[in-house]
Amino acid sequence: MTSFVTSSAVLFAFLACYFMAASGAGNLYQDVEITWGDGRGKILNNGQFLTLSLDKASGSGFQSKNQYLYGKIDMQLKLVPGNSAGTVTTFYMKSPGSTWDEIDFEFLGNLSGDPYILHTNVFCQGNGNREQQFYLWFDPTADFHTYSILWNPQRIIFSVDDTPIREFKNLESKGIPFPKSQPMRVYSSLWNADDWATRGGLVKTDWSKAPFTASYTNYNANACIFNNGASSCSSSTSSGSNAWFSEELDTTRQARLKWVQKNYMIYNYCTDIKRFPQGLPPECKMS
Repeated sequence: MTSFVTSSAVLFAFLACYFMAASGAGNLYQDVEITWGDGRGKILNNGQFLTLSLDKASGSGFQSKNQYLYGKIDMQLKLVPGNSAGTVTTFYMKSPGSTWDEIDFEFLGNLSGDPYILHTNVFCQGNGNREQQFYLWFDPTADFHTYSILWNPQRIIFSVDDTPIREFKNLESKGIPFPKSQPMRVYSSLWNADDWATRGGLVKTDWSKAPFTASYTNYNANACIFNNGASSCSSSTSSGSNAWFSEELDTTRQARLKWVQKNYMIYNYCTDIKRFPQGLPPECKMS
């Protein structure tokens, strides 16, 4: 595994600061609502910041007020510092129902000094099993970093500080499901998962360190709002500030994607032959 302190990491840390400075701040009171946690989730500073907390009694969570059918969603997070073993912080999109679609960022806590594991997954029509996991090239507890989901009709791109870490393409023409018709809300939560989250459940949550707190700011949804059965997007959606609607990875960003996957990917379902003895999922064989 490549060391966390490398010349490449310095470069990407610089890019992180640039992109965070360039992003606009929204008002969280307008964009999201705390949905559970009995006061453990708080919107602060006139809507500029949000915190979620977890103690032995309960975690907490929020969701977007709007549903979206395609969009680019950015959120800056600062994860639980110190000994976060057993905790999971999530940032994801999900549709309702038994055959739901879902696009996941999950941050699996760890013992103090050990890196978080960034877990990603894509569900189509209620079926997931498309996990990829990564370490990060920075300390996600020391400052805010931008985590982004770009979802358009052609692809889903997961990014960290504008560095793509994963792409899931629309391969419906090859018989592979792709999220395209179910509007999703954005969700986030902080909860206890010490039965599996850290070293397969071997390391339990240390409640003497509670409450655990994750922080959020600069939520930005450049997206197609879905309301009353209709989308806010029009035929000109892919122009101007909505270029995300037809966005794809250029040569530079493809190189950054490969850099992350070469140096920081620690699990890829597409290489797990033991898990799929009858053959890897079909999208794994396609570029």
